[in-house]
Amino acid sequence: MLYRTMPKNGDELSILGFGCMRLPAGKGGAIDQQRAIRQIREAVDRGVNYLDTAWPYHGGQSEPLVGLALKDGYRDKVRLATKLPSWLIETRQDMDTYLNRQLERLATDHIDYYLLHTLNGASWDQLERLGVVGFVEKALADGRIVNAGFSFHGAPDEFARIVDAYPWCFCQIQYNYLDEQTQAGTVGLKYAASKQMGVIVMEPLRGGNLALPEAPPAVKELWDQAERKRTPVEWALRWIWDHPEVTVALSGMNDEAQIAENLAIADAAQPNSLTDAEHELVRRVADKYRELMKVGCTGCGYCLPCPSGVAISEIFEIYNRMHMFGDESSGKFIYALRASGMMTGGDPGYASQCVQCGECLEKCPQNLEIPQLLAQVAEELEGPDLEEWVARAKAMMSGGAN
Repeated sequence: MLYRTMPKNGDELSILGFGCMRLPAGKGGAIDQQRAIRQIREAVDRGVNYLDTAWPYHGGQSEPLVGLALKDGYRDKVRLATKLPSWLIETRQDMDTYLNRQLERLATDHIDYYLLHTLNGASWDQLERLGVVGFVEKALADGRIVNAGFSFHGAPDEFARIVDAYPWCFCQIQYNYLDEQTQAGTVGLKYAASKQMGVIVMEPLRGGNLALPEAPPAVKELWDQAERKRTPVEWALRWIWDHPEVTVALSGMNDEAQIAENLAIADAAQPNSLTDAEHELVRRVADKYRELMKVGCTGCGYCLPCPSGVAISEIFEIYNRMHMFGDESSGKFIYALRASGMMTGGDPGYASQCVQCGECLEKCPQNLEIPQLLAQVAEELEGPDLEEWVARAKAMMSGGAN
C-alpha cells in the first residue's frame, strides 16, 4: 500500500480509502453485516487506514456497521471519517446532537476527520449563519473531532469561497477523468492543495461506471489501443493517483474481487507516473464518453440562477450520466434525490418547473436549446413513479433521524 501525507497534520494516509456507502447487501436489501465487516477488516489488514462513512448511508445503517467493524482493536488502526448531515441542521444545537449521536453509532469517543456534508454556497451560508464555525471550534477543542473539513457538491466559483472561509484541514471533492470541470474540478483540486489542504477524492470511478468490465464499444476500442494494457478501473484510479495533489481516493468496494484489484493498484500507483501518451489516451476516452452524452452541457453554470428555480446544469449532469451508462433506475433515484432539493435543504429544481422564459438561452455559451432539453428530461425522469423515487431518496437521506 502506498501512502501520502496529509499536509497540515502529517498523517500518513493510504492512497486507497474504504468508502462505506455501497456495502454488500444481504437479505431484504439490508447490509450483509458479516461480509461487510470481513471486507473492511481485510482491507485494513492489507494497509487501508482511511474509512469514510456518513449519517445517511444505507438508510442510517452504515455508521453502526462501521462501529462494529472497528471493534477488536481495529479502531486504533484507522483514521475514521464521517459527516455532519447539513440538510438536517436547523439550529446550532442540532450540530452537537448529530455529532454526539454519530459518536454513539460509531462506538468511539472521537472522529478523526469530520466533514460538513455536501456543501455548496447556499448550504455553507446557512450553516455559517447558524454558528457552524463555533461548533467546529468547540468540537475540536473538546476532542470529539480531530480534523475539520467539508465535502463539496456546488458550482466551481463557490468552492474557493468555502475554502477561504475557514482554515480547513482537508476537503472532499468529486473527481475523475470525466469531471475535470465539474463542481470543484481540477482548478479546485489545485486551489485546495495550494492552501495546504488534503484532498479526498470521491467518485473516482463515477459510482463504478468507469470500472465496468464492458465499457461502451467505442470506448473499449480506444482502451485497446494502449501500449500497456490495463483494466478500466486501473486506468481510472491511476489517472486520479497520478495527481500529486490527491491525498486519498475513496472506493465504494463491496465485492472481494473489487477489493483485491483496488489494493493491487494502490500498491503501485505513484504520482506523475503516466506517460504523455497515456494522458492523451485518457483524454480521448473522456471525449468519447462525452460524445455519448445526450446534452452537450459542460456544467459551467452560466445559465443560473433560473428564475423558476430549475437546477439546469445539475439536471443535465444526471441525465447525461444515465444515458452514458444505460442505468435508468440509478438515474431516476439520483434525479429524485438531487432535483427535489433534499440534499441541500433547498427548494425543488425539477425540469418540469421550466416556464420557457428563454433567459437561459441568452446565457448558455454552448447555445443549447435548454427549455426543449428540459422538456425531454421531464418526460423521461418525471413519470408517474417520481413520487415513489422521491420517497425512496427521502428514506435514505433521513438515515434514522426520527
